Amino acid sequence: MVGDSAQAIYHWRGAKDVMTGFDGTQLTLSKSFRFGPQLAAEANRWLHLADAPIRLTGAETVPTELGFVAQPDAVLCRTNVGAMTQVMALMDAGHRVGLVGGGGSLRALAEAARDLKEGRRTYHPELVLFPTWGELQDYAAHDPAGRDLQPFVELVDTHGADAILAAVARLAPDAHAQVSVSTVHKAKGREWGSVKVADDFTPHQNMSAPPDHPAHLEPVTIDDAEARLAYVAVTRTRHRLDLGGLSWIDQQDDRGQNAS
Repeated sequence: MVGDSAQAIYHWRGAKDVMTGFDGTQLTLSKSFRFGPQLAAEANRWLHLADAPIRLTGAETVPTELGFVAQPDAVLCRTNVGAMTQVMALMDAGHRVGLVGGGGSLRALAEAARDLKEGRRTYHPELVLFPTWGELQDYAAHDPAGRDLQPFVELVDTHGADAILAAVARLAPDAHAQVSVSTVHKAKGREWGSVKVADDFTPHQNMSAPPDHPAHLEPVTIDDAEARLAYVAVTRTRHRLDLGGLSWIDQQDDRGQNAS
């Protein structure tokens, strides 16, 4: 049996990590030949937060760096809504965009939005609870639990559902795209030369407080599932990683709470 329990990111839909109870001799491959030591150190910060027992080392022969990436090969998102936002922004900037896994999930979201705006109920699992578009707007704007949907609502209100559907129809095959957009779940097992993490990752609650708030002095404690998702995201690159929406970890380390 071969696998990485730290990449178990499908618990939310009932997946089980059967490796933990497997009766056999355990051997650990902790050195990655995909990336170098700098990226391995970044991965270890998230492994620490996920309370995973393994720590990685990188290949000295692979020069992997962390820093701003102006034109990434891939943009990794936390949600389908985040992926839709990135696709529209990149297309507006003139890029040939591909979507890992195809545009079916984005098309379904846009069609659900169109139904709500035209006064029809939708059975899309992310929007089924909202009888009208106005109620979705209100939820996204005023309920903290609706924060993930706010970019989607703004996108539809700005461009319209039909424009989003047209953009999905223009998606390039992944092999011919200038930049690939993916959720982290669909990016699992893949790799790119340069990767940027999208800004739809929820900032840690300590980092969302004002800079002088006592919360900034508290140790980092985040949900294990979120830490594993971040670990998968940061290990998809070979040469350069832009932490983007996960860069709050640097702010925490600057305050002396080093996670490595």
